[in-house]
Amino acid sequence: MIMGKEDNHQTDQISVRVLFFGAARDAVGHSEATVSLSGPVNGARAFEQVLARFPSLRRFGRSLLFAINEEYAPADREVHEGDELAVFPPVSGGSPGDGEIGRSADTAKEGLAHAPVRKANFSTLDFFELTNDAIDVGAVARRVVLPECGATVTLDGYAREWTKGRRTLHLVYEAYAPMALSEMRRLGQEAHERFAIAHIGIVHRTGKLEIGETSVAIAASAPHRRAAFEACEWAIRELKRTVPIWKKEVFEDGEVWVEGEKST
Repeated sequence: MIMGKEDNHQTDQISVRVLFFGAARDAVGHSEATVSLSGPVNGARAFEQVLARFPSLRRFGRSLLFAINEEYAPADREVHEGDELAVFPPVSGGSPGDGEIGRSADTAKEGLAHAPVRKANFSTLDFFELTNDAIDVGAVARRVVLPECGATVTLDGYAREWTKGRRTLHLVYEAYAPMALSEMRRLGQEAHERFAIAHIGIVHRTGKLEIGETSVAIAASAPHRRAAFEACEWAIRELKRTVPIWKKEVFEDGEVWVEGEKST
């Protein structure tokens, strides 16, 4: 509830819900909290007040990302009573930030001005999903096959056993689900703008994965195969950079959240 001012020196207070994910959640010790902020508040001020309330987050330095109401937000975006904020480290395949509290729409679409832009054809047959169940890669591929397409390219990302000389026992994936789905849909729409594809679908697994199980499947269909190949390559790179999904690798001698790595 927004508190009224008793005098000119009284500061407005707003209450917001703050969510923590991945290693940020481990550092804080819980997944969410209700926090009172001193207003007027924008994204940058809210972020600083959250850090002051939870100083254990400062160990992440300038790499933490910040979202407001399930969107990457610029520093000057206003924060209101009842808003949902999220604090998290870089996503599983992304790179640490440069101190911004989040990615604006322009930042998330970096490089688009230099791409061959085509009229968007965001198909109603496209699909973007999170699932706790095993992914059938063949079934994902068949969902984007239509008679007018000459090629379907499917990327199957799966859990590997060895990472930098350490044996992985299993993986755990966590997602900020509503924002992840929104970002995946945005990637799909941008893929149509960048590449001459007919359809694209992305399915990402969450929860515990055994070695060899599929973590993500991306399928793109197009009249000509080159566009489908390019769309899949671009989509996995951007997914690892912007979609809020985190990966924990569980080893024989410990576990670690994968964050701040450049995608390859």
